[in-house]
Amino acid sequence: MAVSMMRLDKLLTEMGEGTRQEVKKLIRKGQVSVNGTIVKIPDQKVNEQTATIRCQGRNVCYEPVVYYMMHKPAGVVSATEDKKEKTVLDLLERPVRTGVFPVGRLDKDTEGLLLLTNDGELSHRLLSPKKHVDKTYEAVIDGIVGDEDVILFSRGVDIGDDTLTLPAVLKILEVDREKLRSEIAITIQEGRYHQIKRMFQAVGKEVRYLKRIRMGSLILDPQLKKGEVRRLTEEEIARLKGSSDKGD
Repeated sequence: MAVSMMRLDKLLTEMGEGTRQEVKKLIRKGQVSVNGTIVKIPDQKVNEQTATIRCQGRNVCYEPVVYYMMHKPAGVVSATEDKKEKTVLDLLERPVRTGVFPVGRLDKDTEGLLLLTNDGELSHRLLSPKKHVDKTYEAVIDGIVGDEDVILFSRGVDIGDDTLTLPAVLKILEVDREKLRSEIAITIQEGRYHQIKRMFQAVGKEVRYLKRIRMGSLILDPQLKKGEVRRLTEEEIARLKGSSDKGD
Protein backbone atom coordinates (compact mmCIF):
# COMPACT_ATOMS: atom_id res chain seq x y z
CA MET A 1 0.00 0.00 0.00
CA ALA A 2 1.47 3.33 -1.11
CA VAL A 3 2.40 5.85 1.59
CA SER A 4 0.49 9.11 1.31
CA MET A 5 2.84 12.02 0.59
CA MET A 6 2.15 15.72 0.14
CA ARG A 7 4.15 18.81 -0.74
CA LEU A 8 5.13 20.71 2.39
CA ASP A 9 4.13 24.11 1.02
CA LYS A 10 0.74 22.76 -0.10
CA LEU A 11 0.08 21.25 3.33
CA LEU A 12 0.92 24.46 5.19
CA THR A 13 -1.15 26.55 2.79
CA GLU A 14 -4.19 24.31 3.20
CA MET A 15 -3.87 24.52 6.98
CA GLY A 16 -4.08 28.30 6.82
CA GLU A 17 -0.45 29.20 7.53
CA GLY A 18 -0.45 31.69 4.67
CA THR A 19 -0.65 31.95 0.91
CA ARG A 20 1.51 29.59 -1.14
CA GLN A 21 4.09 32.37 -1.67
CA GLU A 22 4.08 33.34 2.02
CA VAL A 23 4.56 29.72 3.05
CA LYS A 24 7.43 29.24 0.60
CA LYS A 25 9.21 32.24 2.14
CA LEU A 26 8.77 30.81 5.63
CA ILE A 27 10.21 27.47 4.53
CA ARG A 28 13.21 29.03 2.79
CA LYS A 29 13.92 31.15 5.89
CA GLY A 30 14.15 28.01 8.01
CA GLN A 31 10.90 28.63 9.91
CA VAL A 32 9.55 25.14 9.28
CA SER A 33 10.69 21.77 10.60
CA VAL A 34 9.62 18.22 9.77
CA ASN A 35 10.22 15.51 12.36
CA GLY A 36 12.63 17.80 14.18
CA THR A 37 14.70 18.76 11.13
CA ILE A 38 14.62 22.19 9.49
CA VAL A 39 13.41 21.89 5.89
CA LYS A 40 14.12 24.69 3.41
CA ILE A 41 12.70 23.07 0.28
CA PRO A 42 9.05 24.10 -0.31
CA ASP A 43 8.20 21.11 -2.50
CA GLN A 44 9.65 18.61 -0.02
CA LYS A 45 7.26 15.64 0.18
CA VAL A 46 6.02 14.71 3.65
CA ASN A 47 3.69 12.08 5.05
CA GLU A 48 0.77 14.28 6.07
CA GLN A 49 -0.63 11.57 8.32
CA THR A 50 2.44 10.88 10.44
CA ALA A 51 4.89 13.78 10.06
CA THR A 52 5.49 16.12 13.01
CA ILE A 53 5.50 19.58 11.47
CA ARG A 54 6.25 22.88 13.19
CA CYS A 55 5.83 26.30 11.58
CA GLN A 56 7.19 29.37 13.38
CA GLY A 57 7.31 27.42 16.63
CA ARG A 58 3.76 26.02 16.39
CA ASN A 59 2.69 22.47 15.70
CA VAL A 60 0.73 22.02 12.47
CA CYS A 61 -1.47 18.93 12.12
CA TYR A 62 -2.90 18.16 8.72
CA GLU A 63 -6.68 17.69 8.64
CA PRO A 64 -8.34 16.89 5.32
CA VAL A 65 -11.76 17.93 6.65
CA VAL A 66 -12.83 19.98 9.66
CA TYR A 67 -16.22 20.53 11.29
CA TYR A 68 -17.17 23.38 13.62
CA MET A 69 -20.34 24.21 15.53
CA MET A 70 -20.89 27.94 16.03
CA HIS A 71 -23.43 29.80 18.12
CA LYS A 72 -23.80 32.60 15.62
CA PRO A 73 -24.56 35.97 17.17
CA ALA A 74 -26.70 38.64 15.57
CA GLY A 75 -24.80 41.26 13.59
CA VAL A 76 -22.48 38.83 11.81
CA VAL A 77 -23.02 37.72 8.21
CA SER A 78 -22.93 34.09 7.08
CA ALA A 79 -20.22 34.49 4.46
CA THR A 80 -16.57 33.65 3.95
CA GLU A 81 -15.66 37.27 3.27
CA ASP A 82 -17.33 40.66 3.19
CA LYS A 83 -15.76 44.05 2.56
CA LYS A 84 -18.07 45.87 4.98
CA GLU A 85 -19.42 43.37 7.51
CA LYS A 86 -17.88 41.02 10.05
CA THR A 87 -18.27 37.41 8.91
CA VAL A 88 -18.68 34.14 10.77
CA LEU A 89 -15.18 33.11 9.63
CA ASP A 90 -13.80 36.09 11.55
CA LEU A 91 -15.00 34.36 14.74
CA LEU A 92 -12.85 31.26 14.13
CA GLU A 93 -9.51 30.98 15.89
CA ARG A 94 -6.54 31.56 13.60
CA PRO A 95 -5.15 29.95 11.57
CA VAL A 96 -8.24 28.76 9.70
CA ARG A 97 -8.01 25.84 7.29
CA THR A 98 -8.54 26.95 3.70
CA GLY A 99 -11.89 26.11 2.13
CA VAL A 100 -13.96 26.38 5.33
CA PHE A 101 -17.42 27.87 4.74
CA PRO A 102 -20.79 28.12 6.52
CA VAL A 103 -23.29 25.41 5.55
CA GLY A 104 -26.28 27.43 4.45
CA ARG A 105 -26.82 30.86 5.89
CA LEU A 106 -28.47 32.59 8.77
CA ASP A 107 -29.63 36.16 8.27
CA LYS A 108 -27.48 38.84 9.82
CA ASP A 109 -29.99 39.39 12.62
CA THR A 110 -30.63 35.67 13.22
CA GLU A 111 -28.80 33.78 15.95
CA GLY A 112 -28.08 30.17 16.67
CA LEU A 113 -26.62 26.99 15.24
CA LEU A 114 -24.29 27.27 12.28
CA LEU A 115 -22.15 24.48 10.87
CA LEU A 116 -18.82 25.42 9.29
CA THR A 117 -16.77 22.92 7.32
CA ASN A 118 -14.80 22.30 4.15
CA ASP A 119 -16.81 19.13 3.46
CA GLY A 120 -18.63 20.12 0.29
CA GLU A 121 -20.34 16.77 -0.12
CA LEU A 122 -21.92 16.90 3.34
CA SER A 123 -22.98 20.50 2.80
CA HIS A 124 -24.70 19.59 -0.46
CA ARG A 125 -26.59 16.73 1.17
CA LEU A 126 -27.69 18.84 4.14
CA LEU A 127 -28.94 21.67 1.93
CA SER A 128 -30.48 19.65 -0.89
CA PRO A 129 -34.30 20.09 -0.99
CA LYS A 130 -34.55 16.44 -2.00
CA LYS A 131 -33.08 15.29 1.31
CA HIS A 132 -35.74 16.96 3.49
CA VAL A 133 -33.31 17.65 6.33
CA ASP A 134 -35.13 19.19 9.30
CA LYS A 135 -34.07 22.61 10.57
CA THR A 136 -35.65 23.80 13.81
CA TYR A 137 -35.89 27.39 15.02
CA GLU A 138 -37.24 29.17 18.06
CA ALA A 139 -38.83 32.55 17.49
CA VAL A 140 -40.65 35.42 19.14
CA ILE A 141 -43.56 36.62 17.02
CA ASP A 142 -45.41 39.91 17.10
CA GLY A 143 -49.02 38.72 17.02
CA ILE A 144 -51.08 35.88 18.43
CA VAL A 145 -50.12 32.59 16.81
CA GLY A 146 -53.09 30.23 16.85
CA ASP A 147 -54.18 26.75 15.82
CA GLU A 148 -55.21 28.06 12.39
CA ASP A 149 -51.57 29.02 11.77
CA VAL A 150 -50.40 25.58 12.86
CA ILE A 151 -52.77 23.99 10.35
CA LEU A 152 -51.83 26.38 7.54
CA PHE A 153 -48.10 25.88 8.08
CA SER A 154 -48.59 22.11 8.01
CA ARG A 155 -50.12 22.43 4.53
CA GLY A 156 -47.64 24.89 3.07
CA VAL A 157 -47.67 28.68 2.86
CA ASP A 158 -47.77 31.03 -0.11
CA ILE A 159 -44.80 33.36 0.41
CA GLY A 160 -44.87 34.83 -3.06
CA ASP A 161 -42.76 32.20 -4.82
CA ASP A 162 -43.91 29.93 -7.64
CA THR A 163 -44.73 27.13 -5.19
CA LEU A 164 -45.98 26.84 -1.63
CA THR A 165 -43.46 26.11 1.09
CA LEU A 166 -43.07 22.49 2.10
CA PRO A 167 -45.15 21.50 5.13
CA ALA A 168 -43.71 22.92 8.35
CA VAL A 169 -44.25 21.84 11.95
CA LEU A 170 -45.28 24.84 14.02
CA LYS A 171 -45.51 24.54 17.81
CA ILE A 172 -46.91 27.27 20.05
CA LEU A 173 -44.77 27.52 23.18
CA GLU A 174 -46.29 30.55 24.89
CA VAL A 175 -48.77 33.32 24.10
CA ASP A 176 -48.89 36.72 25.81
CA ARG A 177 -52.25 38.21 24.90
CA GLU A 178 -51.56 41.47 26.70
CA LYS A 179 -48.38 42.16 24.74
CA LEU A 180 -49.79 40.48 21.60
CA ARG A 181 -46.69 38.35 21.36
CA SER A 182 -46.07 34.62 20.87
CA GLU A 183 -43.14 32.28 21.38
CA ILE A 184 -42.98 29.39 18.94
CA ALA A 185 -40.80 26.62 17.58
CA ILE A 186 -40.88 25.80 13.89
CA THR A 187 -39.29 23.01 11.88
CA ILE A 188 -38.80 23.45 8.12
CA GLN A 189 -37.07 21.41 5.44
CA GLU A 190 -36.12 24.20 3.08
CA GLY A 191 -33.95 27.28 3.16
CA ARG A 192 -35.67 29.86 1.00
CA TYR A 193 -34.68 33.49 1.33
CA HIS A 194 -36.07 34.91 4.61
CA GLN A 195 -38.42 31.92 4.58
CA ILE A 196 -39.66 31.93 8.18
CA LYS A 197 -40.08 35.70 8.23
CA ARG A 198 -42.05 35.54 4.98
CA MET A 199 -44.22 32.67 6.26
CA PHE A 200 -45.33 34.72 9.24
CA GLN A 201 -45.75 37.86 7.14
CA ALA A 202 -48.10 35.83 4.97
CA VAL A 203 -50.39 35.38 8.00
CA GLY A 204 -50.13 38.98 9.14
CA LYS A 205 -47.45 38.57 11.80
CA GLU A 206 -43.83 39.63 12.23
CA VAL A 207 -40.80 37.73 13.47
CA ARG A 208 -39.22 39.71 16.30
CA TYR A 209 -36.44 37.25 17.19
CA LEU A 210 -35.17 34.10 15.45
CA LYS A 211 -32.72 31.45 16.60
CA ARG A 212 -31.82 28.13 14.95
CA ILE A 213 -31.41 25.31 17.44
CA ARG A 214 -31.13 22.22 15.25
CA MET A 215 -30.03 21.10 11.78
CA GLY A 216 -30.53 17.44 11.00
CA SER A 217 -29.21 15.56 14.02
CA LEU A 218 -26.97 18.45 15.08
CA ILE A 219 -28.29 20.33 18.11
CA LEU A 220 -26.92 23.65 19.33
CA ASP A 221 -24.72 23.02 22.36
CA PRO A 222 -26.35 24.92 25.28
CA GLN A 223 -22.86 25.52 26.71
CA LEU A 224 -21.85 27.59 23.68
CA LYS A 225 -22.27 31.29 24.27
CA LYS A 226 -23.04 33.66 21.40
CA GLY A 227 -19.99 33.96 19.18
CA GLU A 228 -18.34 30.82 20.54
CA VAL A 229 -17.20 27.90 18.40
CA ARG A 230 -16.21 24.31 19.08
CA ARG A 231 -15.28 21.32 16.98
CA LEU A 232 -17.86 18.63 16.38
CA THR A 233 -17.34 15.33 18.17
CA GLU A 234 -16.81 12.18 16.14
CA GLU A 235 -20.27 11.02 17.23
CA GLU A 236 -21.88 14.27 16.07
CA ILE A 237 -20.14 14.00 12.69
CA ALA A 238 -21.28 10.40 12.22
CA ARG A 239 -24.88 11.21 13.17
CA LEU A 240 -24.91 14.29 10.96
CA LYS A 241 -23.70 12.35 7.96
CA GLY A 242 -26.38 9.75 8.66
CA SER A 243 -29.16 12.33 8.90
CA SER A 244 -28.09 13.83 5.57
CA ASP A 245 -28.47 10.47 3.83
CA LYS A 246 -32.26 10.63 3.93
CA GLY A 247 -33.77 10.51 0.50
CA ASP A 248 -31.04 8.43 -1.12
